[in-house]
Amino acid sequence: MARRSSRRTTTLTGFDDAKACPCGLGQPYGECCGPAHRGRPPATAEALMRARYAAFALDDAAFVLRSWHPDTRPAGVEPDPGMRWTGLDVLSSSGGGLFDAEGVVEFRARYRDAGRPGEMYERSRFVRHDGQWVYWGPILTDGDLANV
Repeated sequence: MARRSSRRTTTLTGFDDAKACPCGLGQPYGECCGPAHRGRPPATAEALMRARYAAFALDDAAFVLRSWHPDTRPAGVEPDPGMRWTGLDVLSSSGGGLFDAEGVVEFRARYRDAGRPGEMYERSRFVRHDGQWVYWGPILTDGDLANV
């Protein structure tokens, strides 16, 4: 019987593959969002949403930008050293599957900013670009537009 290696691998950000993934599914990072961060495209819009959240939590700006549609992607993103992402709840998901061209994921992300708790709510639109899921942007409501 072959012996399993106890050697742990870490990401470029130094996150241990054996630790629970920040996205909240309860799986080891190396089996959850880690493969997406290393270049394997997520199969669904929700999986990409979770991988993007984990990338924000791990300060992986390169993945955040790479997974953003080129028509809506900013020139750059800068991690905020005072902000720590602390949890993700996916509230609903529609479309975004194997045979879909678009998907919507509604989520709530919790954080601590300079020690104070907060949360972010968004309904995000995902589309296929070159055969892979990418983040398009938030779905704005009339109330959101009134505040712009």
